[in-house]
Amino acid sequence: MPNIVRTTNDEKTRALAPVDPVQRLMRDMLRWDPFREIAPSWIAPETVSFAPAFEVVETKESFLFKADLPGVKDKDLEIKLAGSRLTIGGKREVEHEDKADAYYTYERSYGSFMRAFTLPENIDSEHVAADLKEGVLTVVIPKKAGTVAKTIAIKSASVKS
Repeated sequence: MPNIVRTTNDEKTRALAPVDPVQRLMRDMLRWDPFREIAPSWIAPETVSFAPAFEVVETKESFLFKADLPGVKDKDLEIKLAGSRLTIGGKREVEHEDKADAYYTYERSYGSFMRAFTLPENIDSEHVAADLKEGVLTVVIPKKAGTVAKTIAIKSASVKS
């Protein structure tokens, strides 16, 4: 399960940063369904997996999680925080379909999803806030006050000849 990886928001650094082909390949492979293109028309659309995209940002005060969840109702979402593990799950139901209608393509995905993130220990689990507005889920997890990274000086021993 993915851990939070810090990336920069600086456009110059982002443009010069090397693209990790393994990470891109794994992302594409995990979302790719090799049988989707060859599936017969009688396969129910519920079997198509739903994998929303997430964005994770760390600010000075908190961790901010955003996910695009169009068509997902708040009653169909479940957000859990156990220790330093954030789990977001839910489902998007298939819309009413009329068997008399002729579908020429069915590219929208439905079904259940679950994502888990490992957070650092300095989170304030008492003041977590979640909001679903216009199809975007926003989860804010504040950091505990007073937890600042400490820089430790390295003392080198003098070499005796």
